[in-house]
Amino acid sequence: MKQSNKLTIYIIISMLAGIALGYLVHLNASSDTIQVFSKNIKLLTTIFLRLVQMIIAPLVFSTLVVGIAKLGDLKTVGRVGGKALLWFISASLISLLLGMLLVNLFKPGAGIDLSNADVSGAKDLVGKTQEFSLAKFVEHVFPKSVIEAMATNEILQLVIFSIFFGIATAALGEKAKIVVKGLDAVAHVILKMVGYVMNFAPIGVFGAIAAVIATKGLEVFWFYGKYLLFFLMGIASLWLVLLLAGFLILKNRLPALLKRIVSPLIVAFSTTSSEAVFPKLTEELESFGCKDKIVSFILPLGYSFNLDGSMMYMTFASLAIAQAYGVHIDLGTQLTMLIVLMLTSKGIAGVPRASLVVVTATCAMFNIPPEGIALILPIDHFCDMFRTATNVLGNALATTVVSKWEGALEHSVTNQ
Repeated sequence: MKQSNKLTIYIIISMLAGIALGYLVHLNASSDTIQVFSKNIKLLTTIFLRLVQMIIAPLVFSTLVVGIAKLGDLKTVGRVGGKALLWFISASLISLLLGMLLVNLFKPGAGIDLSNADVSGAKDLVGKTQEFSLAKFVEHVFPKSVIEAMATNEILQLVIFSIFFGIATAALGEKAKIVVKGLDAVAHVILKMVGYVMNFAPIGVFGAIAAVIATKGLEVFWFYGKYLLFFLMGIASLWLVLLLAGFLILKNRLPALLKRIVSPLIVAFSTTSSEAVFPKLTEELESFGCKDKIVSFILPLGYSFNLDGSMMYMTFASLAIAQAYGVHIDLGTQLTMLIVLMLTSKGIAGVPRASLVVVTATCAMFNIPPEGIALILPIDHFCDMFRTATNVLGNALATTVVSKWEGALEHSVTNQ
């Protein structure tokens, strides 16, 4: 059996085992015991995520710099970057508009039970909204220290520094070849580490699922059934649009791509962190036939600018909260909200539930009670699973499509 297939099977088994154990604890333990259990079992997920975070900064820096340098001149960098941004902006707008359309059509906010608001969780999120002022947004994007950006895993700041470094390296030509060669070697070493780290994925998945089921129980699916159902309809519609666009460009190679990314999708789904699968996704896309220089350039950019699932959810959640409070928002204001969400959502990849902070800030900006975020907190973990997997799908498609547009998509280079 292929190693990737084995890992997928182990992850699925871990998910089922986590659901079973979590539900068993939920049924038989006291609330205090459940809290202690959830806190401790979640450490398994923390171990896995920290191992992944350990390799994110050197991987993003080395691969993006090498990718830009290998592209050659600034003209090529601009052309490839332009094609990537065309896909990113189109996909983001479609995602936002789809969320807006569905929330206006089905009005899920009307079905939210105001008596079950997670007020304590909401206070934490409302407290974070000050981070999203214009000044803080600029600080969040542009690094004052690349060391600090690496230490805190600020992906967008790393991308900005790496782009400047990569362009400067490409401009120096022969003089910088030794730098490119060295960073290329670093990237390959880090990718080798990916295989070791991914062995911990089933353990991390087990801990994440067991903790949330122990705390919330299976009833949370029924309790917020209407909200979750309409959101899943939106996710399904978004997948349909993305896969259709992918099929029109990739033709009969799309099924092979989906087969390649099954394991990263499941890990992203289970851990609610796109960051957790960045290294593995890089490896799988290169194995699929995408040129390493394209993957190294597009994928890190996608993690900052192409968050399709999160985009759709942020529109959906913000307007659902407005509906729950009976706040009428006209079409023009809704479209303005879409633009705000496009700007404030950059760089949130890899941070579980960061979408909620953006939603909270947006609500405050448009006179929607920000504490309304408490209404959707009990179900948010499950929504986050789907939107994170969608983010991964969107970035895999974006990288592959740009590779195809550049004539840099080969047949599968490995059958591992």
